[in-house]
Amino acid sequence: MYLLHNDSVAFPPPQLADSDGFLAVGGDLSAERLTASYALGIFPWYNEPPILWFSPAPRFVLPPEKLRIQRSLKRVIAKSAFTITMDRDFSAVLRACQAAPRTGQDGSWLNDDLIAAFESMHALGRAHSVESWSDGELVGGLYGVTLGSVFFGESMFANIANASKVAFAHLVRHLTDCGFSLIDCQMHTPHLERFGAEFWSRERFQEHLAAHTGRKPATALGPAILAEVKAPINPGSEEP
Repeated sequence: MYLLHNDSVAFPPPQLADSDGFLAVGGDLSAERLTASYALGIFPWYNEPPILWFSPAPRFVLPPEKLRIQRSLKRVIAKSAFTITMDRDFSAVLRACQAAPRTGQDGSWLNDDLIAAFESMHALGRAHSVESWSDGELVGGLYGVTLGSVFFGESMFANIANASKVAFAHLVRHLTDCGFSLIDCQMHTPHLERFGAEFWSRERFQEHLAAHTGRKPATALGPAILAEVKAPINPGSEEP
């Protein structure tokens, strides 16, 4: 275990993490430190102070070009039941992720200090949200950190079925269009595996970060409408 100090944002090499991915303790949640940590594939994950830093291996990632959408979800997307936006309400997505119940977890790891830290990153253009709306209500979404052409997924929530899945599918398509090279999913979930996520070795992951976190994508992320609800077709009256 490595102890971090507030007078430096330096981290130990990620390959020194233990078998659970635990690497270091301490430090702060400044935007400068978070930027340095994500560039190395290190992220904060804790409930109460002190701050704990992790870098698991192998790493679960999704190259955008390998996105798979199951047939049932394709039908949901085709119905256009949700309006999908980016960066319309970053703070609301954070709070909804914080409040979402998690299987096997007592409370949320996303505490108020982390929310403030991610909001600071958002103000700098280094964190973004995707929202699912139904009848004007926020019903699902996700957020993550971006450095260069890498999107580091953090958390998602859904208050109704498929809301976060549709948001994620549209996000991946948007990242592809913008020239992003990788989505870091951090750790394995069956949900993300169904989308095509796969394990990368630490060496491969670190090499990709070194090559791409300093390389801007073709198009920067920002407020956008990724999909809109289709208005019902009015058949009108028949001609006599």
